Amino acid sequence: MRFRGKIEVIGCIQHFTRMVGTIAKLAKNCVLKITQNKLYFIVSDSIANAGAGIWCELVQANFFDEYNMDGVSATDNEIFLDVTLDNVVRALKSAQSAKSLKIKLTKKHTPCLTFDIELPSMTAHSRNVVHDVPVNVIPQRLWGDYEEPPMPDFDVSIYMPPLKVVRNVIERMKNLSSYVILSANQSGEMTLKVETDMVTCTTHFRDLSNPTWGNDGDVADQSSQIQSQSQAQDTEFSSARIDIKKFSNFLMGQQINPTRVICNIVHNRTIQFFLIHEDMSLQYFIPVISL
Repeated sequence: MRFRGKIEVIGCIQHFTRMVGTIAKLAKNCVLKITQNKLYFIVSDSIANAGAGIWCELVQANFFDEYNMDGVSATDNEIFLDVTLDNVVRALKSAQSAKSLKIKLTKKHTPCLTFDIELPSMTAHSRNVVHDVPVNVIPQRLWGDYEEPPMPDFDVSIYMPPLKVVRNVIERMKNLSSYVILSANQSGEMTLKVETDMVTCTTHFRDLSNPTWGNDGDVADQSSQIQSQSQAQDTEFSSARIDIKKFSNFLMGQQINPTRVICNIVHNRTIQFFLIHEDMSLQYFIPVISL
């Protein structure tokens, strides 16, 4: 196996760093899947992660100026690595003003992702900082545990209000309850509600948009497709009661400035947040907490 990539554009280095930092706010460990065209950051639903899951993918050509990899074999040309995200974040802190960032899969005392960071220099001599982040190579027999999660059969799909506004609301609600009920319908309405024995607090959002999804699971051009639903179906709310701390971590950890954020609700089962960016996409799943 072999992997080597180099990023030379400072904007791409910073964007890559922000993306890793966002995922690190949501999980301690992830699986890094390396293919010829894409990098994937995967956190599978598990008891250890309280059922939350992450699927983030980026097109390597949007970030890397040089990119070479050889997987396990010609037919299974992929690499799966178990990575501690905090270690990667610490390594990337040195790269905020770097001239270039090289990422290599190396063999030291243990397999490592080596981050070779070239820093600006006032002299003719280059300055490099090297970080070795230990990783575990995942055997091929376990690759099936890290497949892309299927698109949920959601009851409601709606574009989120500005995340900064939602974050401010949730930070205040955290003082009242450990759980929040997120509800929405196909008429562009969303509510955030906390309930306790002492108080019920609800925030309403109106005039939001509802995306139209194509058969391939992608958001369709809304001008070319019109949802054919009755008014009764449009105004019916679907709800999910979720851990308010997980929701807050998701909102507070955002560093990638997505162009749009879609919330898909499977009534009383799960919520999927779908972050859309021109260079990458990120899905975050939060399970429902039963009463």
